[in-house]
Amino acid sequence: MSGFFYFEKAMINLNGELQKKSEPILNYNNRGFKYGDALFETIKVVNLECRFLEDHYFRVMASMRMIRMEIPMYFTMEFFENEIIKTVKYNKLENARVRFTIYRDNGGLYLPLNNKINFLIEVEPLNVQIKSSYVVDLFKDFYVYSGLLSTLKTTNKLTNVLAGIYANENNYDNCILLNERKHVVEVINGNIFLVFGKIVKTPPIEDGCVKGIIRKKIISHLEEQSNYTIEETSISPFDLQKADEIFISNSIIDIQPVTNYRKSSYKIQLAAALQEWLKNLI
Repeated sequence: MSGFFYFEKAMINLNGELQKKSEPILNYNNRGFKYGDALFETIKVVNLECRFLEDHYFRVMASMRMIRMEIPMYFTMEFFENEIIKTVKYNKLENARVRFTIYRDNGGLYLPLNNKINFLIEVEPLNVQIKSSYVVDLFKDFYVYSGLLSTLKTTNKLTNVLAGIYANENNYDNCILLNERKHVVEVINGNIFLVFGKIVKTPPIEDGCVKGIIRKKIISHLEEQSNYTIEETSISPFDLQKADEIFISNSIIDIQPVTNYRKSSYKIQLAAALQEWLKNLI
């Protein structure tokens, strides 16, 4: 696949219809644009297969129900998968990063005119790079507020955007986000885990972290292991410097070890083992 094809002729999928990426698609009354009234799901496609398809689909369905979007009868897991793979194939890819956005129908003010949905599928070549050096810091300008809405992948991500700008301005690879109680929640683009000896800690859903797919897989896996104990518990920023190991997770990279936070440096032993386990997980 040439770079020319992807950037000049790439196609997106709008409500099941493929069209050029360069064509305008959003109505001025688009609710995702005007109110952040939208959800999105980021999915890794490998060899034309959606990785952890069922987990992604059911997270989308649960999120749509929570924010009272109308779920069409046709919106089955098979439909969800077929539309993704159709778009990936048309862009002449086999391995892809997919963003599946669902937004409420155009119109209305804070009160929507209806709860019907539209969807948009975007794909790009999959490019996963695990960095050998990965430096993070705290983002303290704004907070992620604890509560169920923060656990959803909505397009209300201004805190993450500002944290991304802060990280870029200060040459950090990522930033750790806090909630209003000053507890560690997550990083800009994923969940966070801290290792203390044989105890692994990750923030609980109640603290406002996204219900990550890889987070769920790691927790389930560690619960089955006799050599590690997994705890979903509130984490203080002071705990960051006491940890033996810190790593982050999301559906594209799987696991990225953190090597440095301020004056602390970390091992990567468990992160490397989990990365290998996830690589072989079907």
